[in-house]
Amino acid sequence: MSLVIAEISYTNILPMFYYINREKLKNAGCEFVPAIPSQLNQNMADGKVHVGGISSFAYGEHSEEYQVLPDLSVSAMKQVGSIFLFSKKPIKELNGASIALTSSSATSVNLLKIILNKFYQLNVSYTTMAPNYDLMMNDHDACLLIGDDAILTSFSKQEAIYQYDLGYLWQLFTGLPMTFALFAIRKEAWEKHEGLLREVHRQFLKSKQACHKNRFNDMITSIRFQLGGTAEFWQTYFAGLNYELTETHLKGLHHFYDLAYELNLLNKKVNKVSIWNPTENFHSV
Repeated sequence: MSLVIAEISYTNILPMFYYINREKLKNAGCEFVPAIPSQLNQNMADGKVHVGGISSFAYGEHSEEYQVLPDLSVSAMKQVGSIFLFSKKPIKELNGASIALTSSSATSVNLLKIILNKFYQLNVSYTTMAPNYDLMMNDHDACLLIGDDAILTSFSKQEAIYQYDLGYLWQLFTGLPMTFALFAIRKEAWEKHEGLLREVHRQFLKSKQACHKNRFNDMITSIRFQLGGTAEFWQTYFAGLNYELTETHLKGLHHFYDLAYELNLLNKKVNKVSIWNPTENFHSV
């Protein structure tokens, strides 16, 4: 059985994949499959994928079934720079508004619901749609976009449209970082592929470290060729992202899960985050 690794196409997770030795991992038994976050979340739940950077909300839904690779995440200490609420009016005036949610996300849509309900005490209605800014804003007061869709929209949006960074809003009200994705693994992966999983984890860490070492320059050159934007923009963007998984990150995650449970967004309370440890199998925090 191959070790199936899902690979999100968004730039925010690219540092963990950019420098990995794909040929070596494929020869060792790994298979890489592309996915958007919502698809990856479902494929993990269905067992079609064994390892992947899933939405942290999806981990909360399966916290008793998955483990997490240590020292890896997609987080923001403040601004995340690629998860935006675009609105025709100021956020405080959105009571009673209709908001279009991207179908590509799990963490971000639930984070928005927490922010608007718990922090702003707003009552709004939601519609889930494919991530198309023009169609979303045709019949709605605001829309939520994530990843490269959000970045490209921010490049070209009208000046009259308000733009809110969900990572910034979360930190503003909680003082905590927001972790948007975790590298989750299924039970069969840690039971049947421990040695290979060690190598995958090592390469993820090595790739992340190499990106930091050269200040993301090689990766940014590639991204600009595909998506445009200035080198300065992308340098600022990656400087705002964080790829660690410290106790502070976990504190923010637990607060997110507690609020999601209070709003019935999660069916059960998340009591622990189980982190994989190849020498001890795993530990919980």
